[in-house]
Amino acid sequence: MLAKTFGICLRGLEGILIEIEVDVLNRGLPRFDIVGLPDTSLREARERMRLSFENSGLSFPRHHIVANLAPANLKKEGPGLDLPLAIAIMAGQGAFPSFSFEDTVFIGEIGLDGRIREVRGVLPMIISARKLGIQKAFVPVENAPEAALVEDMKVFSFRSLGELASYLSGEQQVEAICPQQKSKVLEIIHDFAEVKGQTSAKRAMEIAAAGGHNLIMVGSPGSGKTMLAKCMPSILPQMSMQESLEVTQIYSISGQLQSLERLIMQRPFRSPHHSISNAGLVGGGRNPLPGEISLAHHGVLFLDELPEFRKDVLELMRQPMEEGQLTIARALGSFSFPSRFMLLAAMNPCPCGYYGDPQRPCTCSELSIQKYRNRISGPLLDRIDLHVDVPRLSYRDMVEPGSSERSETIRLRVENARERQLARFRNQSLPNNAAMQSKQIKQFCSLSHESQALLNLAFRKQKWSARAYDRILKVSRTIADLADSKEILPSHLAEAIGYRGLDQKYFI
Repeated sequence: MLAKTFGICLRGLEGILIEIEVDVLNRGLPRFDIVGLPDTSLREARERMRLSFENSGLSFPRHHIVANLAPANLKKEGPGLDLPLAIAIMAGQGAFPSFSFEDTVFIGEIGLDGRIREVRGVLPMIISARKLGIQKAFVPVENAPEAALVEDMKVFSFRSLGELASYLSGEQQVEAICPQQKSKVLEIIHDFAEVKGQTSAKRAMEIAAAGGHNLIMVGSPGSGKTMLAKCMPSILPQMSMQESLEVTQIYSISGQLQSLERLIMQRPFRSPHHSISNAGLVGGGRNPLPGEISLAHHGVLFLDELPEFRKDVLELMRQPMEEGQLTIARALGSFSFPSRFMLLAAMNPCPCGYYGDPQRPCTCSELSIQKYRNRISGPLLDRIDLHVDVPRLSYRDMVEPGSSERSETIRLRVENARERQLARFRNQSLPNNAAMQSKQIKQFCSLSHESQALLNLAFRKQKWSARAYDRILKVSRTIADLADSKEILPSHLAEAIGYRGLDQKYFI
């Protein structure tokens, strides 16, 4: 008897509906064949199926079984197709005559004891299935909270194959999972009120957070660069529901969702070690998984000690920094992952760290300093909007109480600036000022004659590129938003120009 069920496979963040056809033949020797380009884990399902049926008290057919996974030209990977395959085998024996499989998808791995095991990537699978017209989904209990995040989808969860078989045969009733409420936002761990001095660096961090701009800090060891970076999440605005779903999908594919946190509401803050490989940063593998760039989507990618990273690794960031999207080409096809992150970098001015320090002399040779700085290419530095000098703190800065603003106060200004940007780009599908392209820059970043004269003077002196011109205008627009100004004033432009000085100071 021929039976059909539906499963789903992932290619990047895109789910592909897999039609599983099973024919249980009443002739020939007992045999189980799976065709349709299954991978090793699916071929091994033949042994898992027999034992899981027996240990669940279910009847496994002692006949010739042929299972076809369509479309036949697509490589099927992962154990998530175990469950639809098992249901198709039972349906092929005449079970579940009254249940319709037309608008239903099954996702899950089957254990030898019949338990339905958790699989990763369920959220993007369910989202893709809903777009393809699927209305009901059967998933493992552990994956139910993330699957229930998708609206207009009836989600059912079961712990074992026997429980699911009882439901499909009508022996027991189970209610669909209710949609999960938003997770509680994590409390602030590092507050800007704890950072001594560094007023100009804090101002630059506020501008970066308000507009989604990239930022690099250069300063002596112990000046507070890492502490400032760790405080950045405390002033970032909360993600929208759409942004949360995008981030949660990426973490679901990577298998990094926490058991009690199925919807990520806190913006990611990723801080990889400088020994990271190319695949670790951008993603990789035969069936690629997201790297740190994509895991920082809608959040912060912090690279401490920037020149210590391999130069070829750093150069991989140039394209996703511009486009907000990362495409990995493999023999199986092209895999796309979103990567709209804010780069936050920190470095010393030289190998010993004390070049230009007023209290400690630099012990590096000119050659070693030049070699150290050359690890950061001009094109990469050109893509960083804000360049900030973080000087050594004086003793007075460290011992005086001061009156530093709390992160909560700064975040309110950042959120107000973001709201102005969302209102401005309501018909442009842009999240912030940093994402503006040439068309939007021309439309929203017009300058007065006085401002044009100031920018012309700065360009003649500094010899900046066309990309630097665009990024200065974007930063100026953000500074104007923080000041609640509809127009970019000369003071806003002058401040933005002041944040492009380090490439001339250290990288000429």
